Amino acid sequence: MKNRFLQKNLLALFLLPSLLGCLIFIFLPSVGSFILSLCDWNLIGNINYIGFKNYLTLLTSQEFGIIFKNTIIYALSVTVFAAIIPLILASLLNSKIKNKEIYKTAYFLPFITPMIVIAMVWQWIFDPNIGFVNTLLKMNIQWLYNANTAMGVLILISVWKLIGYNMIIYLSGFSGISMQVYEAAKIDGASPVKTFFNITLPLLSPTIFFVLVITTINSFQIFDLVYLMTQGGPENSTNVIVYWIYKNSFETFEIGKASAGAYILFVFILILTIIQWKLRTKWVLNEKD
Repeated sequence: MKNRFLQKNLLALFLLPSLLGCLIFIFLPSVGSFILSLCDWNLIGNINYIGFKNYLTLLTSQEFGIIFKNTIIYALSVTVFAAIIPLILASLLNSKIKNKEIYKTAYFLPFITPMIVIAMVWQWIFDPNIGFVNTLLKMNIQWLYNANTAMGVLILISVWKLIGYNMIIYLSGFSGISMQVYEAAKIDGASPVKTFFNITLPLLSPTIFFVLVITTINSFQIFDLVYLMTQGGPENSTNVIVYWIYKNSFETFEIGKASAGAYILFVFILILTIIQWKLRTKWVLNEKD
């Protein structure tokens, strides 16, 4: 009994730093930001309680509607492309090709490259005057200064950066598939296409589900790329919720509205994740409620 008591206390002692970290840096700020979302405060004056007025203002605001639409377009586009392209690449690298490790390293490098470096390089690539893309196309397109093309550029860069990480996740999923399954399919005369769709995809579906959920959540929280490359412009065409929260918090000091926007985003991501979790039983192998 004494040994068990000591073990439990020792376990609690080891967990204490993590629990304190969660309390101080996650739970208390979350509660505080929710309280501030019900108030009107500019960081200097008195905090005035106004109830759910901030939420009603944002949900009926045309500008916030555009920003929310931009966020959805960006996040869903990145999720789709950053899930499909790495899957194709992982399938190719899982086959018998030479220099696999070189390809893996090359694709993974963008993911570990600092965003400031990526932003600088891609700004040069899409520069309207001396950029590589316009030089190659022999055109003068204002890629980052045109409301019709700026969002597409950000989506392209984000997908490019995520390809390596998601590809490695898929490759780890491929490693869990027994080669005997493929050998049996080959003996039965299944073509590579049928093998991919009838064997690989079902067995890889848990990994695909993980990639979809993680990529979706991360994409809805995009900030650094927008901050570094477009600052939400032109004409709010690349303005997304997290960048809008930053501007309202530290430029216009509308803390209540910013906090309300953060919770609207949180609720939306939560609902989307729950929907994904419920739908997993329809296509993920061996998943049941």
